[in-house]
Amino acid sequence: MALIYIHGFNSSPASLKAQQTQKWLDTQPLSISFECPALSSEPDKAIVQLQSMIEQYCEPVGLIGSSMGGYYATWLGEKYGLKSVLINPAVRPYEFMMEYLGENANYHTGERYILEQRHVDITRTLDVEQIKKPENIWVLLQTGDEVLDYQQAEEKYAQCALTIEQGGDHSFQHYERHLPAIIDFLEL
Repeated sequence: MALIYIHGFNSSPASLKAQQTQKWLDTQPLSISFECPALSSEPDKAIVQLQSMIEQYCEPVGLIGSSMGGYYATWLGEKYGLKSVLINPAVRPYEFMMEYLGENANYHTGERYILEQRHVDITRTLDVEQIKKPENIWVLLQTGDEVLDYQQAEEKYAQCALTIEQGGDHSFQHYERHLPAIIDFLEL
């Protein structure tokens, strides 16, 4: 069994939630391959990376996606019929990406890159307008998310399992306490 953690925009495998997931899994008597790839800043390349990883497994794969990773996980889950847990997912990232056009730096690695309009346009093509299998998605939201409007996700994923916690922030405070239930939901 495999678990792929998909980090957010300008993030990396060094993100706190990715580290918490790996650390928790290391303490469990589970046979789960954990992967958190360093995604390309270019959305088309990031999706190809993730598709290649998913396609290499001949066993069940579960997805955890945070922020932009939640957006990617929604598209991948629909394409491959995978169960996904989304943490404060981006709903229309192509809107906020407009503010980042030009040179950017990854928060963790410092890697510099140029975000172009074509990247925004590619991101828009990954939008899943209608969730076909809402039973495959569990969305965790905190109302204190200072980056994304949690109500957009609440509306988009209304047919899915939703956990909405008051307060918190974009990083989803105390995420690690949900890990046992996340693994159960993903059937890993």
